[in-house]
Amino acid sequence: MGGVTRTNSVVILGGGPGGYEAALVAAHLGASVTVVDRDGIGGAAVLTDCVPSKTLIATADYLGGIETASDLGVHLEDHEGDVATETVAELDEINRRVRNLAAAQSADISARLQEVGVRVVPGTGRLASPSEVVVEGADGATETISADVVLLSTGATPRVLPSAQPDGERILTWQQIYELPEIPDKLIVVGSGVTGAELAQAYLGLGTDVTLISSRDLVLPGEDQDAAAVIEDVFRRRGMTVLNRSRMASAERRGDGVVVTLEDGREVEGSHVLIAVGAVPNTRDIGLEEVGVELSESGHIVTDRVSRTSVRGVYAAGDCTGVFALASVAAMQGRTAMAHALGDAVTPLRLSAVSANVFTDPEIATVGMSAADAADNSDVEAVMMPLSRNPRAKMLGIEEGFVKLFAYRGTGTLLGGVVVAPRASELIFPVAIAVQNRLSVDQVASTFTVYPSLTGTLAEAARRLHPLHGE
Repeated sequence: MGGVTRTNSVVILGGGPGGYEAALVAAHLGASVTVVDRDGIGGAAVLTDCVPSKTLIATADYLGGIETASDLGVHLEDHEGDVATETVAELDEINRRVRNLAAAQSADISARLQEVGVRVVPGTGRLASPSEVVVEGADGATETISADVVLLSTGATPRVLPSAQPDGERILTWQQIYELPEIPDKLIVVGSGVTGAELAQAYLGLGTDVTLISSRDLVLPGEDQDAAAVIEDVFRRRGMTVLNRSRMASAERRGDGVVVTLEDGREVEGSHVLIAVGAVPNTRDIGLEEVGVELSESGHIVTDRVSRTSVRGVYAAGDCTGVFALASVAAMQGRTAMAHALGDAVTPLRLSAVSANVFTDPEIATVGMSAADAADNSDVEAVMMPLSRNPRAKMLGIEEGFVKLFAYRGTGTLLGGVVVAPRASELIFPVAIAVQNRLSVDQVASTFTVYPSLTGTLAEAARRLHPLHGE
């Protein structure tokens, strides 16, 4: 297809990772781009989810590092030479930093959009037709924008239960928790998925008495089970109360605190409760049903591997699609959509090469094939190596964690991996490159690593898979 001209008009609903990345690609390809955004450029990922939560977690990790410094022979003293026995976190200052960082990131993205000529329209958009978007501003005024291509990137919001209505003070969603003026005395976290586990450990690290309510046998039920077992063990050893196989019936304020009632009748008392039981897509009341956009039973927009919906010229990206609730996937979906719509080279979304990370301490990073899938395939071999044997891990005082790799027996092609370690989000990248490019374990093993480094264990795990080729 030939070059794209400015006659191509693109309207994007939502300014999150899927929306703003799509806008940058579309502008680069010569399209006239309008982004309709209600909550602020960057979306939940920047303003209320990924950036704030990971900033909070980083603070808690830093605090934990100070507290464990004595294990490395470092002792903290006050000005009189007495050993410091306590570190204190000021939540108001922490949350102010969190909000400032989120705002700064949003401003940076907005400036970039402005540089490339993207028009940003504040307001709420809905489809009037596959080629028309009606925008309602905060003042009630409306504007109709014509479009050759529409991208839906409306995101998702925290799931709210009728029996646990958030009030923003004691009963909180993960979007509201950054408004707390001081550290909770006793925080009850309902839900042990990624968001619940991350924030539970973050507040534990800040000095809060944390109770985590999980309906499953282990925390992080969607993750590698060996990894989840490591994290739950860390939680318990650091003082968190974990209630497995427990399901919340209701949460209500009682006096100056809250009470969570479980389905078996038990009551858990705390000062605050964080409800982290998933999210629902923002797909209601934006005209999808009227124009024929297909939705799943859960309300997510159905898309193919190039982000097309069931309606010609209408694409979708991000959490509203239910593909993977990851900012990186949303961004890739948005970029893919614009490349396809505007005639550029397209690489369809390949979910088998998606890397993800749980920002607990230690982190859990994954890419490609899971352990469950590997166990069901006799042609796949796995190897798992503890980090405790790694010299760099010993130097850093790392006691928990492991590397796990999956590969085909015959060819040695690397299919996936799991890394449980501090900064596993960085360590997974070489594994992701190998999976994306279908490298063999021999190619990984023959690549030089720095000594000593944690990556040395990745190479060693790959070497251990070598003899299995001919089986």
